[in-house]
Amino acid sequence: MTALLAAIALMLDAVIGWPDPVFRRIGHPVTWLGALVDLLDRRWNRGGARAARGIAASLVVIAAAVLPALVLVWLLGPVAVLLGWPLIAARSLWLHVAAVARPLAAGRLNDARQATAMIVGRDVSQAEAPALSRAALESLAENASDGVVAPVFWLAVAGLPGIAAYKAINTLDSMIGHRTPRHDEFGRFAARLDDVVNWIPARLTALLIALAAAGRAGAAWACARRDAKRHRSPNAGWPESAMAGALNVRLSGPRVYADRISEEPWLNRTAPDPDAESLWQGLRIYRRAMAILAAALVVVGIVWLG
Repeated sequence: MTALLAAIALMLDAVIGWPDPVFRRIGHPVTWLGALVDLLDRRWNRGGARAARGIAASLVVIAAAVLPALVLVWLLGPVAVLLGWPLIAARSLWLHVAAVARPLAAGRLNDARQATAMIVGRDVSQAEAPALSRAALESLAENASDGVVAPVFWLAVAGLPGIAAYKAINTLDSMIGHRTPRHDEFGRFAARLDDVVNWIPARLTALLIALAAAGRAGAAWACARRDAKRHRSPNAGWPESAMAGALNVRLSGPRVYADRISEEPWLNRTAPDPDAESLWQGLRIYRRAMAILAAALVVVGIVWLG
């Protein structure tokens, strides 16, 4: 039942997402969690014992997400799983990456740079078309895992409390899980916890991308197995390498941040750079991968109930 309802939640998000009028009026559950993380960061990330303070802050945020979910499960029963739909980002991810692909295909680099800056942390103010395509494809692949597959996975495994806990951990990692002087100790627990909860979903996402790549399924999976370990993240390299292999393009590589150049290794390094058409192809693979995920959940649910 949970798997079937998780599939419906995924489809709800794909169709309606989180409507802008609702967001403008009340925000979004992730922004609520983000406000709490920011408050605890400002108040507790000071003085000594910062690692312990970071653990305490992480547990408070996770509890703040899980306890309301448990109440909803108590009130609504299994149907509460459907309320996990706002915590899935399938539609939002498609829209944000398509917003890069459209101006890039039309040759409007400034518009493409602005759209890319909305989804990546690197400096793309002077980036040319290949670098913009790479950045958008990397964001698409990584967020297919973090924003869609992982939330749906934990929703199917542990219901509404599962997806609530996952989004709390993922939000903590995105805000304080950076290796900076301010957050190296305070955010260490959150970063490690995020690595743990994304271990299975990242590899599952790579498999889904490979299955969605049609004639390049073998190449996509081989690239993931070969190059994922080259990525600085223990998880993000899996979906990114699979996408690189699926499209026969190279991803990652050196990129510019505000204060430095990061010499990241190439994924599928001997392949050519992607272009705007590669980005559209990546979006089509992403859409097929999410359809495969929904179908797999339905099958699991029917088999389990049968």
